[in-house]
Amino acid sequence: MQLAKRVQQLPPYLFVGISRAIAEKRAKGIDVISFGIGDPDIPTPDPVLDALEKGAHKPANHRYPESEGLPEFRKAVCDFYMRRFGVKLDPATEAINLIGAKEGIGHAALCFIDPGDTAIVPDPAYPVYNIGTMFAGGITHYVPLKEKNGFLMDFADIPTDVAKRAKVLWLNYPNNPTGAVANLEFFEEAVRYCKEFDLYLLHDACYTEVTYEGYVAPSALQAKGAMDICMEFHSLSKTANMTGWRVGMAVGNSAMVNALMRVKSNIDSGLSQAIQEMGIAAINLPQRWLDGNNAIYRRRRDRVVRGLRDIGLDAVAPKAGLYIWTKTPPGYTSADFARVLLDEKDIVVTPGRGYGPAGEGYVRLSLTTPDERIEEGFRRLKGWIVPPPPIK
Repeated sequence: MQLAKRVQQLPPYLFVGISRAIAEKRAKGIDVISFGIGDPDIPTPDPVLDALEKGAHKPANHRYPESEGLPEFRKAVCDFYMRRFGVKLDPATEAINLIGAKEGIGHAALCFIDPGDTAIVPDPAYPVYNIGTMFAGGITHYVPLKEKNGFLMDFADIPTDVAKRAKVLWLNYPNNPTGAVANLEFFEEAVRYCKEFDLYLLHDACYTEVTYEGYVAPSALQAKGAMDICMEFHSLSKTANMTGWRVGMAVGNSAMVNALMRVKSNIDSGLSQAIQEMGIAAINLPQRWLDGNNAIYRRRRDRVVRGLRDIGLDAVAPKAGLYIWTKTPPGYTSADFARVLLDEKDIVVTPGRGYGPAGEGYVRLSLTTPDERIEEGFRRLKGWIVPPPPIK
């Protein structure tokens, strides 16, 4: 017997190895500080938990949900898009719920990619864009995101022959892992480019609400003509500290949203309606709550950047997102530097190479680590002299 080739070819998921390394250390009684996974440590807010408790006692919520989601949930999503971005959406045809944005992002390739088709993917990037493409039998063409361009995709870097045969273009701003941000003009350029080459535009917008110092992130759907070709993915995981509850949504072009609904209806049975009711409460949290949550992350951002600069790393404070993306010391690969931090200081960071070839030479640190653990981590690094890189 033999497993399917798609499974045999599947690389280990980036965070599995990190979790194992942490577990091995902790099994030996070692105190490990992790800046690895972007998993908020701040609790889900009480009004959202109250909605779950109320919803759990409704008999209607004990039965199968619909794949597209409760009408009330979809309306709340569309109301949010109008309120936040000025984008008008039809709840019946242009919005769908997801079992977390990751699920929808992973399934999207099944809607648009046939075996042999090409997806244009930023590099570095969230690994699921590539993995979903591979599961659908497609081919990923990576476009390096360059620091000199502010990690914005340069469409001139895409060979014309690749663009002509490609089916989809993935974007993600605010960006994971780099922390880069894009303005509306960038999305308008992306829409023009996709229309020129007859591409679907898929935008991962999961970090638009985690912003600092007055920065306001746009939606790709605000760009002129975007509704003709674009579907955008969003999530409450980072916005409202709800990673464990798995509440996401996809919105945009009705034919694209319908395609995802058809795929999902044949694969999953939808998200628990009680959890969707949590989602409605989260979407409607007051701005002051969101501002307070982001203030915590901003404080952590500033502490992490200061600590990295103290040991000689070129750290930049991002305007959005939950990550610090910084170059490794000279001579180190991303994996080598992550290993020396773990071995010498019991600190976990994520090697940039795990996000694609262009991520080599960087590491990512998550801000979803409690303040006191951040302080302990940089206490360990105080005065640390990075050892010479390993000899290859």
